[in-house]
Amino acid sequence: MTRPLKSFIDVAQNSDFPIQNLPYGIFSETKDGVRRAGTAIGEWVLDLAALEAKGYLNIQDGVSYFAESTLNKFIESGKANWSKIRAELQDLLSADNAELRDNQALRDQVFFKQADVTLHLPVHIPGYTDFYSSKEHATNVGCMFRDPKNALLPNWSELPVGYNGRASSVIVSGTDIVRPSGQIKLPNAERPQFSPCRKLDFELETGFIVGKPNNLGEPIAIENAWDHIFGMVLFNDWSARDLQQWEYVPLGPFNAKTFASSVSPWIVTLEALEPFKTSSPAQEPKPLAYLREDHAANSYDINLSVEIQAENAEQADVISETNFKYMYWSMAQQLTHHTIAGCNVQVGDLMGSGTISGATPNSYGSLLEITWNATKPLTLSNGEERSFIQDGDTLIMKGFCAKEGLRIGFGEVSGKVLPAVNFNFAE
Repeated sequence: MTRPLKSFIDVAQNSDFPIQNLPYGIFSETKDGVRRAGTAIGEWVLDLAALEAKGYLNIQDGVSYFAESTLNKFIESGKANWSKIRAELQDLLSADNAELRDNQALRDQVFFKQADVTLHLPVHIPGYTDFYSSKEHATNVGCMFRDPKNALLPNWSELPVGYNGRASSVIVSGTDIVRPSGQIKLPNAERPQFSPCRKLDFELETGFIVGKPNNLGEPIAIENAWDHIFGMVLFNDWSARDLQQWEYVPLGPFNAKTFASSVSPWIVTLEALEPFKTSSPAQEPKPLAYLREDHAANSYDINLSVEIQAENAEQADVISETNFKYMYWSMAQQLTHHTIAGCNVQVGDLMGSGTISGATPNSYGSLLEITWNATKPLTLSNGEERSFIQDGDTLIMKGFCAKEGLRIGFGEVSGKVLPAVNFNFAE
């Protein structure tokens, strides 16, 4: 029997970051300090740029991959190097390896407490796409705004529905969110009015980072799609529901979705998630040939939760608990469909899963669903009610996998909502 991998670093049992995880991120010692790559182990960040400079983690002689302000250069070096560096890090951090374990001077140079550093957006994101791949979520929205008997549009069960989003407003966890303003059309009004958003919402999602590009005009085949995915993040795709309801016909979301999308700072690799592979829900009708996967384990068992903390509340309240495994369309199907017309994806591209909802109200992935478009407000532990997000509220999303004593987590993605900018437009 193989002994479980164990690190000389003390890692709490409920930590998201054991030696079996080792997610990648970008950090600096101060807010405006030099950014470089790191990995998370327990409460610590291990400085990959410092290790590389001292002769460890060599990918190409004379070339630095980790003294960079984003992970793009390392990711672009290829899947073989993702596995190579991960294995080298696990060896260096192993309880059985004295090289780093017993070298206190080196340890003092390469380890930093996570609480003492600033974490940054881990990749440069050339493009961002958001999908709509939870059947439960799509059904709920269809029931609310269309015919409950025909909640899903005819194309939904045939292809992964998506839209091209705005990459420039993807931000790292902890960045404040300014309430958006725009045109709102009230039910009985003849014309729209300009107003701060009144129905600000979260969307509980994950995202994957493209690790291997394709050429323009050369789609990624479904059997190769997984090789193009570097890893996953938690993702809050903030949504201005009232702006969207007015603007989305005929071309879809615009300002309602461009103001902010928050990602967690650590990218968890597919290798780390391997023990938690599972199957997506059965697909009916059977997808067209280019979307058919030849293996059943095409999803991951990832527990997800959402917490909301009012500005003056002493604690956050858990308002949703769901799981990534409920997603109808897999990440491979999303990526293949994204490129089937010839679109060229690039290293660092972000693909959002779409809101992840389960079958019960406590597993819905948005306030729109939880409160059924404000008809069923929820009550927080401090007595306040919420139909949608109020100024001062902080939203916190968490995610982790757990099985047979092993826990692989994502950390969290959070954001506090600030009041809208006062434009003071006079008619």
